[in-house]
Amino acid sequence: MSDAELKESVSPDEQVEEIGLSDETVRDVRAALEGEHVHEVETLCQEMHPADLADLLERLDSDERHALLDIVGPKLDPQVVSHIDGALRDEVAEILGTAKVASILKHLESDDALEFFEDLSEDLRSRILARVPVTIRRILQEGLEYPEESAGRLMQREVVVVPAIWSVGNTIDYMRSHKKQMRQDFYDLYVVDPLYKPIGKLPLSRVLRNKRPVKVVDIMEEEVHPIPLQMDQEEVAYLFKQYSLLSAPVVDQAGRLVGVITVDDVVHVVEEEAEDDLLRLGGVSETNIYSAVLETASSRFTWLLVNLGTAVLASVVIGFFEGTIQQVVALAVLMPIVASMGGNAGTQTLTVAVRALAMKDLTQANIRRFVSKELAVGLLNGVLFAVLVGGVAWAWFGSLLIGLVIAAAMVVNMVVAGLFGTLIPITLDRLKIDPAIASSVFLTTVTDVIGFLAFLGLAALVLL
Repeated sequence: MSDAELKESVSPDEQVEEIGLSDETVRDVRAALEGEHVHEVETLCQEMHPADLADLLERLDSDERHALLDIVGPKLDPQVVSHIDGALRDEVAEILGTAKVASILKHLESDDALEFFEDLSEDLRSRILARVPVTIRRILQEGLEYPEESAGRLMQREVVVVPAIWSVGNTIDYMRSHKKQMRQDFYDLYVVDPLYKPIGKLPLSRVLRNKRPVKVVDIMEEEVHPIPLQMDQEEVAYLFKQYSLLSAPVVDQAGRLVGVITVDDVVHVVEEEAEDDLLRLGGVSETNIYSAVLETASSRFTWLLVNLGTAVLASVVIGFFEGTIQQVVALAVLMPIVASMGGNAGTQTLTVAVRALAMKDLTQANIRRFVSKELAVGLLNGVLFAVLVGGVAWAWFGSLLIGLVIAAAMVVNMVVAGLFGTLIPITLDRLKIDPAIASSVFLTTVTDVIGFLAFLGLAALVLL
């Protein structure tokens, strides 16, 4: 059978392996747990990747999670806990017990161990610290001293370091004789001077391609892009993106090497930051679905209160034109169109601006060009929709003046939306305020107030 015939004989579902945890597997595990079929549960879980098993734990309810961990807990792959959602780590740790968690932390790389440990309650931390070896305890305690979302929290302590005087042969012999002290997989070695400051990076591929007598300083990359311990993880992610890095050394205030950050850690940072910005644009802060009702409600209350204030301000503007609305009832029907179109147009511009700021694409050199472009886009779309909406209003109410009024108001509000959709996040960024948090509230206020003011103001001048 030819390759083409073989490919045709296999269905598309068989050609592509299913990714992630299937609903069918979850149902099978639940049925096995309910029937107390321990061997079946063990068999199903043994075949899972640690990330899929963590996903399974998240999809089960609390009682099912407890039952599953009672069965698989004694042989649980340490990597599973590093994939579990932060909101469930306390519960999982309590079920496993402090002795098992301490054993798991010993087998995790330092960054994964710290990431799991920092999400636990103070009581659990204290009990676990009493059971881990002194070296692990020191790493965990030191890690918690660094600011949240900093390079110090993100880095791995396991890093292969070689002196500048070594040769390729010395390096290979060292790695072979100290393999138990090294992380399982790594791609770069770091060359340090006598003060333990990184002076170069040595990819494993270069070690393998060169002969033993070659000096490491002759084949190392001299650009190492050292990262300070206090650097924010968002800045770290930008550094990796900007210079296409696989790893970068972390240094203390004296410039000495203390750890390394790898690209797999940065992928998680990018995901977290994108999720965080998305939630903040919506005025919410929780990042998981396991938060308690009161906690979730309280976290959203503040921005809802701010939105209430802006809505009252828009209502006050409408109140100024109460007499106009009473005489021309059609205005009440058409008002939401102007405000809604301005709000949506502004949100589009705002999203682009916030992303550009986050990615450092928007700089002092191109701000004017960006604002001018968004103004032009707002004007063009304003004119197009003015013709469309104005024509509909004219046909609907049989009044050319009403059509002209809403058309003019549409142009004004779309231009204002384009202008403030750029200026608001830029200004907040200059004031060191996260534009993802507050921009949408201010923008909604501006587009609502200007939209109603332009539409009703023009109506009062033209129609009365």
